[in-house]
Formats: sequence, C-alpha cells, structure tokens
Amino acid sequence: MDEKTLKIRNAEVEDIPQIISMIKELADYEKLLDKVKTTEENIYDVVFGPNKFVDVLIAEYEAIICGQTIFFKNFSTFVGRPGYYIEDLYVKPEYRGKGIGRELLNAVIKKAKENNFGRVEWVVLDWNISAREFYQNRGAFPLNEWIIYRLEEDKF
Repeated sequence: MDEKTLKIRNAEVEDIPQIISMIKELADYEKLLDKVKTTEENIYDVVFGPNKFVDVLIAEYEAIICGQTIFFKNFSTFVGRPGYYIEDLYVKPEYRGKGIGRELLNAVIKKAKENNFGRVEWVVLDWNISAREFYQNRGAFPLNEWIIYRLEEDKF
C-alpha cells in the first residue's frame, strides 16, 4: 500500500459524526443496529472528555475517512500486565481489500508493544467467516473454550 494514500491517525473531536456513522454501519452489518444507543455526547465523553478511557484510530484513504478502530485498556491477572480490547475494527465496504483493516490492527498492536502490554483481544461473531479468516491470517486464534457473559443495564 502506498503510504501517501493511507493515513492512520488519532481521532479528533470533528470526527465524532463519522465515528457514530461507522459504528452504525458495523452494527447494521452485524444485524445489531437496533442495539445502538450511543450518541455524539457519549463518544465525546469517553474519547475526549476529562475521564477519557477509549482510543479511536481513524483510517483515511486518499484523505477520505474510510475506517476506524475503537479500543481501550484492560488488564490480565494471568499475564500481570495491561492489554487492549478492540471493541470495533471497521472498514467501509468500498475500501476493503486495500490492507486498511490490517493497518488499523497493526496500529493497535504497535501501541500495545510500545506500552509493553501483554495482549490484544477482541470478539468476532461466529458467522463472520471473512473477519475470522482476516484475524487468523494475522496470527490470532479463537478461544473456543471461553464463553462471553453479559449483564445489561436492565438487570443491574
């Protein structure tokens, strides 16, 4: 990939509408659009506010925003070091196949290395074969013996 055509950068406040748009595009693809409740205010608070804890990297291809990865720090008691959890890695369909997803993932991995973190983790829907193959080609492996549990707000 020509480095002049692809730029990975930290998100800026002005990117919030695009961030929300891509969150919704990903949710729509995952058949979960009805679950998206986030607002521009939510994104501002967690990415740019005084108690920020989420990072967003934006991919620009030929100066057009075409993808993003949203991630945050977690901690492994087993490894004894922090890591990153990738909440979203998304590339708009018309920009896929250009190595943009790989570069977004590599940017998170690079930040993990720079911070001496122990791991980078994420989840993939079981039916999303193309995403599973993408990650496995990078050297990632599924943790089939672990089951994700979730407790939602209405059960608090």
